Amino acid sequence: MEVETETMMEKREIINNVMCLLTDPDGTPLGSPMYLPQNAGPQHLNQIVNKLLNNEEKLPYAFYISDEELLVPLETYLQKNKVSVEKALPIVCQPQAIFRIRPVNRCSATISGHAEAVLSVAFSPDGRQLASGSGDTSVRFWDLSTQTPLYTCTGHKNWVLCIAWSPDGKYLVSGSKAGELICWDPQTGKSLGNPLTGHKKWITGISWEPVHLNAPCRRFVSASKDGDARIWDVSLKKCVMCLSGHTLAITCVKWGGDGVIYTGSQDCTIKVWETTQGKLIRELRGHGHWVNSLALSTEYVLRTGAFDHTGKQYSSPEEMKKVALERYQAMRGNAPERLVSGSDDFTMFLWEPFVSKHPKTRMTGHQQLVNHVYFSPDGLWVASASFDKSVKLWNGTTGKFVAAFRGHVGPVYQISWSADSRLLLSGSRDSTLKVWDIRTRKLKQDLPGHSDEVFSVDWSPDGEKVASGGKDKLLKLWMG
Repeated sequence: MEVETETMMEKREIINNVMCLLTDPDGTPLGSPMYLPQNAGPQHLNQIVNKLLNNEEKLPYAFYISDEELLVPLETYLQKNKVSVEKALPIVCQPQAIFRIRPVNRCSATISGHAEAVLSVAFSPDGRQLASGSGDTSVRFWDLSTQTPLYTCTGHKNWVLCIAWSPDGKYLVSGSKAGELICWDPQTGKSLGNPLTGHKKWITGISWEPVHLNAPCRRFVSASKDGDARIWDVSLKKCVMCLSGHTLAITCVKWGGDGVIYTGSQDCTIKVWETTQGKLIRELRGHGHWVNSLALSTEYVLRTGAFDHTGKQYSSPEEMKKVALERYQAMRGNAPERLVSGSDDFTMFLWEPFVSKHPKTRMTGHQQLVNHVYFSPDGLWVASASFDKSVKLWNGTTGKFVAAFRGHVGPVYQISWSADSRLLLSGSRDSTLKVWDIRTRKLKQDLPGHSDEVFSVDWSPDGEKVASGGKDKLLKLWMG
């Protein structure tokens, strides 16, 4: 038997290795290209990445090669996909949540109380409270431990179209079809002063200034059908700035983590405003029809501020601001804040407004208007809901199409993510809620129960429960 020379051994080893380039989700290499054994799978790669990044506590990662998750050893993947190994194979390493959210699978309570359709539902940032707005002109707070109505808040003259919690959990603001806004104290259910007036038409959106920029929370922005956005101060109880410039209705508004405000409008533009004087600083053009929905890559940490899945509570605004800033910076990393817009022209755009006024990617595939767009909490995915009855999943960094979720038999109105970014919830005109699994890209749970259209859904930030409301006037709570 011939003895293999050392060089032959080395050659054979190289043949059995694959040259790989490990990158973060933004495409930044984690190091130089390296040879990995062909039999390396996700487990082995996890060890390598944790070592490369010097993680003291081992973090879980998922690995993607051209948007497809690697669940098998490299050689199996390469044979199946006939990938050329001439140049380094790029592998994207996505950090995964260290906690797991249980999929909701049953309705735990059906609570009546509203006399007309439930138009909006929203959990507080810590997930401990729930509010809803209805066509009966009232806002209601619900007791989640007993699953019964807590406060009924009256004062609006018309349908309550939108509600928004301050990220420190101290206030809830509601906006109506008559154009007025009311700020409520969730502890007592009482309004804080008179309705805030100024808008001439109905309110289409409300967004609070992030708590890492200002604590305690004082300012929020409202958008209206009248074409203006207004910034209000709850302690002064008045409008402190009016953002005018859109030529048609504003349909959506977001207060970004860098302190600017984004407004999307029926005039097909998205405008970016600074918030010290209310000046227009940038205009994002490209859509051929109304802009319906805006989503920020940092939305989940902006919404929850200092609160996370552990349920920790805070004693001072300063402490809250500090923790919120740490969470925001950890979520954003070195990448710019990203924005996605969904439109009546059936398309979406991915923008990096601080980098360029031109879109990074045009996202096409929906056959009908796009109703709602939403980034996953980790910012790695974008989901979109459409009148074409589908929910689509896109890469949150590149904007590339990843998968379509089909199953609804009516338009999909609203979507919401689980806190660990592993599950997606949708509510539809077909009266059902559905939970989709991001990893398998399949339906995880079908949740029938409402007797009519589901207008609003929200997954609590602590991941424990889901709320839904709709045309049947009922509020439903769902648990895992």
